[in-house]
Amino acid sequence: MWIETLQVGGLRCVAQAQLLLAPGLNLLLGPNGAGKTSLLEAAYLISHGHSFRRGSRETLIAHGAECLQVFARVRHDGSGLVQRLGLERRAGAWSGRMDDRPLDRLTDLFRACAVCCFEPGSHELVSGPAEERRGFLDWGVFHVEPDFLGQWRRYQGALRQRNALLKQQASDAELDAWDVELDRWGSLITGHRQRYAAILHARFAEYAARLLPALVEPGIHFRPGFRVGGGEGLAAQLRMGRDRDRQRQSTTIGPHRADWRPGYAGLEVPELSRGQAKLTALAAVLAQARVYQDHAGEWPVLLVDDLPSELDPVHQHLLLAELCASGAQAIVTATDLSPALASIRARARLFHVERGLPHPEANVPAGN
Repeated sequence: MWIETLQVGGLRCVAQAQLLLAPGLNLLLGPNGAGKTSLLEAAYLISHGHSFRRGSRETLIAHGAECLQVFARVRHDGSGLVQRLGLERRAGAWSGRMDDRPLDRLTDLFRACAVCCFEPGSHELVSGPAEERRGFLDWGVFHVEPDFLGQWRRYQGALRQRNALLKQQASDAELDAWDVELDRWGSLITGHRQRYAAILHARFAEYAARLLPALVEPGIHFRPGFRVGGGEGLAAQLRMGRDRDRQRQSTTIGPHRADWRPGYAGLEVPELSRGQAKLTALAAVLAQARVYQDHAGEWPVLLVDDLPSELDPVHQHLLLAELCASGAQAIVTATDLSPALASIRARARLFHVERGLPHPEANVPAGN
């Protein structure tokens, strides 16, 4: 898939802007603070409903603006289907549109446009909290397992009920019913996650071997958040840990505590250098994009923020070669043309960004 047109209004320093994007490589150049990352955020918002940058959702809205609006015209490779997607945040609430129709659920919007991103905070996939990695994993599962979202919502509803009862010091009989519900839905979503993690493991190993050839046996290690197998289901484990949960007034085991870790033979995550952690995160992002392509038959849109500052020259060349070879649409930002970016300049559509406004360079390459 690729975004043909991206329109942005009221997003950080971008008052109003429009990008007419190429199906292949797109470069956004400009000084720090010019609005390059905000334009990437717009594409990411359409796919996720939140920014890849940390912080309050309300800081997304430009100072003095009543709302934030993002519109995208998305073309799908195989079917040729073109969809008009819209996302708005106003008065603290999100709303979405597809082909000029309001949507009851934003997840319909997110399913229509898949975007993967490598940015300065991506190393959190390796060294950050489990919540970051769960969100990354579940985004991938959402796109390949149609039943996952409904089951995840039912699990979350049961989890809220059980936690409320723990705070109320409810009886064992009351908790038993919710333990069964958590077991029912938790087993299903754990199965989806396990299957996805196994597929991601294989693709991650391929990319990590190319990006970090000195580190052997790269892989993904999934932790479901409770003991799987061995004869005791989640409900039995919840009953055994009930005294602990009563004391903490929350459910301490289950899929909501799941995690995954990238790893290498003989090397623990804390032992990775910052550069190795970045490349490990990049391998995970590329692996997720490839798994999506394997499943959907088309690549997601790939975003890379501040390429020259995040990767050394050798790995800039490697990543750009991967992007060009894939045929995926990629939107890459930088303050200027590094030697690696200059080497693929003839294959890219280039925009100079100033004060939130992208200006396309003349002499756009043929076919773009």
